[in-house]
Amino acid sequence: MTSEEGLVGMIYLDHAATTPVRPEAAAAAAACWQSQAGNPSSIHQAGRAARGSVEAARSRLAAFVGCHARELVFTSGGTESVQAALVGSWLARPERRHVVTAATEHHAVLHTCDLLRQLGVDVTVLSTDPTGRVDVDAVCGALRPDTLLVSVMRVNNELGTVTDTGALADAVHRSDPHVLVHSDMVQALAAERLNLRELGVDLASFSAHKVGGPSGVGALYVRTGTPWTSVLKGGAQERGLRAGTENVAGIAGFGAAVGWLADHWQAHEAALRSRGLRLRRGLERMDGVVVNSPPDAVPGIVNARFVGIRSDILLMRLDLEGICASAGSACTAGSLEPSHVLTACGMSEEAVRESVRFSLSDSTTEAEIDTTLAVLTRLVTSLRRPHPASSGPGFPARPCVD
Repeated sequence: MTSEEGLVGMIYLDHAATTPVRPEAAAAAAACWQSQAGNPSSIHQAGRAARGSVEAARSRLAAFVGCHARELVFTSGGTESVQAALVGSWLARPERRHVVTAATEHHAVLHTCDLLRQLGVDVTVLSTDPTGRVDVDAVCGALRPDTLLVSVMRVNNELGTVTDTGALADAVHRSDPHVLVHSDMVQALAAERLNLRELGVDLASFSAHKVGGPSGVGALYVRTGTPWTSVLKGGAQERGLRAGTENVAGIAGFGAAVGWLADHWQAHEAALRSRGLRLRRGLERMDGVVVNSPPDAVPGIVNARFVGIRSDILLMRLDLEGICASAGSACTAGSLEPSHVLTACGMSEEAVRESVRFSLSDSTTEAEIDTTLAVLTRLVTSLRRPHPASSGPGFPARPCVD
């Protein structure tokens, strides 16, 4: 069984970590590698061809997320987009020395906030409800006269929880129109049709490898008129907003992946909804399994606790059965520390260490879901029996791949 071509013999349920590259994206990237030798900053015909590939991808992404093409800056991925958003905002207005965020944010945001602290910026990290949502009134209540920015993600990468970013941005801007709102939308890009103009955020971060594009490519949305300055200095690439020769092939692949999503959105969305609901209902019928993701989470992410079974042991056994899942963000999967997201939601350390994330794509089949549920039923029964190995140390850490 396969989730994507190239994953033969494997049931891949870790799309929130990374998605297999879509054939259309691979073909677009390969075409650039094979036939475009020009630097997009060069004025000769080879350079113009490369520039054309970059701008075509920018236009596709802009149309898909509802913004102007000139408001998008290509980056090396979601982490750079997040760091550029936060640090670039502070560089533009260093007199504003306060940032507000939530405890359930991706480490790309939280660790960038740590960097800002080292630069003298105060950071308020708000708690959330058990589903990972931050209260809008709490956000507005945390604002100060010198608040620079609020950063709250759209779709949580571990639980699939959706934050009403539009309501949050509107409330913040009504409280203080000079405070910027940034949203990590890395997981949202494949989960919902976004319209940045309607949402009203000032900055948003995206990544190609979550939507079937290549790794190492991302984008930053900077709304027209937003006080922001480039973080990466050097040449005049990306209209002077991000120095460094563009990754033309990667950007072309990003554009092709987004183009495929735009053309097949209804089928994509229906497949995610159907498969996600099938998995969720199957897990809810299993004894000793608690679904952590809220009922209104995006359907492509289902996080569940297997009471009495350590997630590292269950994941290893699933892997031996040819099923790939995770215990949370891939960048923390190699750590023995419990998920900061689930911990911030108020779960006990024991519950966190017994939780597994399954994440799907439109290519996930009903047969794969049914096989996974059958395997889980068998493994859960086996692992709940007294087992000498169950009290041993954790398994060796994996390298970060997210």
